[in-house]
Amino acid sequence: MLEHLIDRLKCVPSIEEIVVATTINPEDEPIVSLAKGLGVECHRGSEDDVLGRVVEAAESVEADIVVEIMGDCPLIDPEVIEYAIDVFMHNDVDYLSNASVRSIRTYPNGMDTRVFHLDTLRKSASMTNTPLDREHVTLHIIDNPDIFSRIDLPAPRSHRWPELEITLDESADYELIKRIIEHFTPQKSIPSLGDIIKLLRENEEWLKINEGVPRKGAT
Repeated sequence: MLEHLIDRLKCVPSIEEIVVATTINPEDEPIVSLAKGLGVECHRGSEDDVLGRVVEAAESVEADIVVEIMGDCPLIDPEVIEYAIDVFMHNDVDYLSNASVRSIRTYPNGMDTRVFHLDTLRKSASMTNTPLDREHVTLHIIDNPDIFSRIDLPAPRSHRWPELEITLDESADYELIKRIIEHFTPQKSIPSLGDIIKLLRENEEWLKINEGVPRKGAT
């Protein structure tokens, strides 16, 4: 699933470097090996201080602007990411998200994209040691709109399906995502969000596969 995610990130025109930010735990060694095999960078840091880990990962490639994509989004659409980057670059803001906890979700769960300046994240990291803030990378930014300006990016009408769950949390999610990937594999192309929505509208019984999986709130 991580390989599928990385393949999609490689298709985003504006992304110059991909860094997998994993932990120093021995059980994450296969992740490091996978990243190396796929030709992308990998940074290892604290399991609990994810905020610090992401800062370090961005600094390791001298990033200026960071695009944060969660590892549980293996079906992420490169066009969704590029659109978010484009809107961010054309607006004078600190932070952009299409799945902020403080706004109404419009994209399906699994298309979460966050774009911000590294300096913004450094500033946030210097201001909080709250465990929840350190675990959820941009929560402190979201909770302080008087300090950090932001855009909550809505989905285009054609992509609005907030109830759709194509994120990878549990085994039932894996089964649904696997089925979607295998459907498009013969086409030898990466399906867009529009392609996935069309497929699932035509096969709504597939949605029963993971309909009972409990979800945490977006961050």
